[in-house]
Amino acid sequence: MASVNELKKYLHSGRVYRRADLARWSKSVDRHLQALVRDGTVKKLSGGIYYCPEKSRFGDLPPHDADLIRAFLKDDHFYMASLNAYNSLGVGATQLYNETLVYNNKRDGRMRLNGRPYYFIKRRFPKKGSREFLMVDLVNNLHLMAEDTEEVLKHAARNALEMDRDKLMHAVHEYGGARARKFYEGVFSHAS
Repeated sequence: MASVNELKKYLHSGRVYRRADLARWSKSVDRHLQALVRDGTVKKLSGGIYYCPEKSRFGDLPPHDADLIRAFLKDDHFYMASLNAYNSLGVGATQLYNETLVYNNKRDGRMRLNGRPYYFIKRRFPKKGSREFLMVDLVNNLHLMAEDTEEVLKHAARNALEMDRDKLMHAVHEYGGARARKFYEGVFSHAS
């Protein structure tokens, strides 16, 4: 039977592990994990998720968001976003938000992982973000924002008319909910 010290050989600083990942190296994984948490070798981030901290001169570094989400979802298929990205669109959005949006195919709802807020949303998403996706996402998530929504929509309509219509409408049809589709179709029908 493997000892705690033998299990440590498989741990790498900066990595996030699921309990199941570590069980292949230990027949007493729960007992060993408790000992590793007690001695500070690993930190428990959430039920069944552990992190072997990477050290810096200022203390332990937190895990990378993508590594944490990958372990939580047991999947690489997700897209992380922030409501703060809308501030760059020039639509009058100025608030700062702490919650990370995680588009995925498995989970819905709010969750705290390692003390940080995440909002898991089951919705179609691109492999890589674009300005067009961000404009669609803005209208999809308007209800999450602490902004003057009428003012934001007025600026979004103006910006949409300055963008490549085909690219934007492709993003609308790929990623937009009913609200986004209605809004952008209305913007372009009034402009015709």
